[in-house]
Amino acid sequence: MKTFFLIGLICLVFQNGNSQKIMGYKDENAIKQLEWEKQFDAQLSAKDQDTWMQFLTSHPHNVGSPQDKLNAEYMNELFKKWGFQSELASYDVLFPSPKLRILELLGTKPFKAKLEEPFLKEDRTSGQKAEQLPSYNAYSADGDVTAELVFVNRGVPADYDMLERMGIDVRGKIVIAKYGGSWRGIKPKVAAEHGAIGCLIYSDPEDDGYVRGDVYPKGAFRPNNGVQRGSVMDMPVAPGDPLTPGIGATKVAKRLNIKDAPTIMKIPVLPISYEDALPLIQSLGGEVVPEAWKGGLPVTYHTGPSTDKIHLKLEFNWDIKTLYNVIAKLPGSELPDEWLIRGNHHDGWVNGAADPISGMVAELSEAKAIGELVKQGFKLKRTLVYCAWDGEEPGLLGSTEWSEDNQEELRKKAVFYVNTDGNSRGFLGAEGSHTLEPFVNEIANDVIDPQTGVSIKERRYAGSVVNADKVARTKM
Repeated sequence: MKTFFLIGLICLVFQNGNSQKIMGYKDENAIKQLEWEKQFDAQLSAKDQDTWMQFLTSHPHNVGSPQDKLNAEYMNELFKKWGFQSELASYDVLFPSPKLRILELLGTKPFKAKLEEPFLKEDRTSGQKAEQLPSYNAYSADGDVTAELVFVNRGVPADYDMLERMGIDVRGKIVIAKYGGSWRGIKPKVAAEHGAIGCLIYSDPEDDGYVRGDVYPKGAFRPNNGVQRGSVMDMPVAPGDPLTPGIGATKVAKRLNIKDAPTIMKIPVLPISYEDALPLIQSLGGEVVPEAWKGGLPVTYHTGPSTDKIHLKLEFNWDIKTLYNVIAKLPGSELPDEWLIRGNHHDGWVNGAADPISGMVAELSEAKAIGELVKQGFKLKRTLVYCAWDGEEPGLLGSTEWSEDNQEELRKKAVFYVNTDGNSRGFLGAEGSHTLEPFVNEIANDVIDPQTGVSIKERRYAGSVVNADKVARTKM
């Protein structure tokens, strides 16, 4: 497995060696740099990454879990072994978990949602129920509400504009929205702004299910009882611990009362499977939805309101949990007070093999290889800071708290930051400062995709063309 890391013009550029020109290097230095990069590539080991992944995903590793701490300690020791000055940076953050979840359809055709993912013989980790967090949306409000149901498509402002034109008001109602079209936290926020008293979110099979292809475990798409967990913290207002905005969540930090925290959602929110969503959508009356709103369930989609009422009751444990960042440094030889920072998170909602651990083991592989090059005499001009963040899934908790806690030093020393996340297969995708676009393009042109034999830029472009052609043909 190859790992591609945009460390900046002043350190490493991983290329295939076909070009003797490297942005930021004189010709005579480029040749030596390319030699170092070949040695770097030789250090990367798929076996290493598999070993680390097996340990890091062996048990659920959400914030506050035993495996979460074990994983941080495990990586901390690896960094030390590779020559880094590594330490754990811990913070105490608000991390709610479900105490009670009830969702039921009342009236003539009563139905109680299962709200549970079953054991699969093909997936041994699906049997770790005692360790796994139930499906929920972190930072939902507690609530006990009973009301009619309204279908709001993706739950974004334009959808409410459409409902208004259709004469449908969600005030005092519970809404049900499809995942997609926006970040999930927008859906309950916009629902509350329009007067809704509860929000359900489900993955429609047209987006992620049998309409797209074979479902897990046969294929990659979501099965009928699969649920997308996730946070609904109001992160556009502020990421990080809701009780310590602007300061690190240390043990001595002054905390807000939960009721005063601005980023906790104002109404109860619950994610459900499309199996649990089906009876609820079948209960909807009113007009047939616009064409663009229809999904892949075998029913006619109506806007609502529902003929019968929905009962939603949620209670959470509002606990303070300790998270553990790993901060590993390799000092630079000429400009040690200029930091190049590299990050990937290590916490997951459950076992988290694809997200985040596929990205985390790639970062570890980089760090091991760089540590070996330094032992062989490679000189780092600036200091490298490798970070394994905790608490990303609930709301960028670990990275935000560390940044707030070290903000003065970071203002003076941080010159570059690159973040990756797990995406399971490693296809190239990059977003960030526009000044780095030529640099990323250079790497994409020169790195050869090991599966196809073309550059990763060519593969990326070819995939985009194929996907665009598919979209165009579906619209004919």
